[in-house]
Amino acid sequence: MLESWPVALLTGTVLGTLSGLGVGGGSLLILWLTLVLGMDPETARGINLLFFLPAACAASFFRWRQGALRFRAVLPAVAAGCAAAVLFSWVQRRLDLSLLRRMFGCLLILTGLRELFYRPKEE
Repeated sequence: MLESWPVALLTGTVLGTLSGLGVGGGSLLILWLTLVLGMDPETARGINLLFFLPAACAASFFRWRQGALRFRAVLPAVAAGCAAAVLFSWVQRRLDLSLLRRMFGCLLILTGLRELFYRPKEE
């Protein structure tokens, strides 16, 4: 039942909405695929990448239309991100996956804690 089309559409809609809001629907998608559907992590990461591309393009387009996206500031980050993705996709094949999982878990916990306790500086 969890792999049915209606559940997949509902899950995709909810996670796409969260991605559009900048919450990080991709991380939640990986959790859904691995923990709920029992998918292997390698396949889940591949599906997550395919999910992320159209969601990121749509969200970026609307952020650009709102004037919230400055290409001069973004393009160096995009170039560095693409280069790092290529490099670490190659490197991760040579790393112990348990270490990679622990590092990713720590990153998620630290990000969550920062989001919970972050206070913007008053001007």
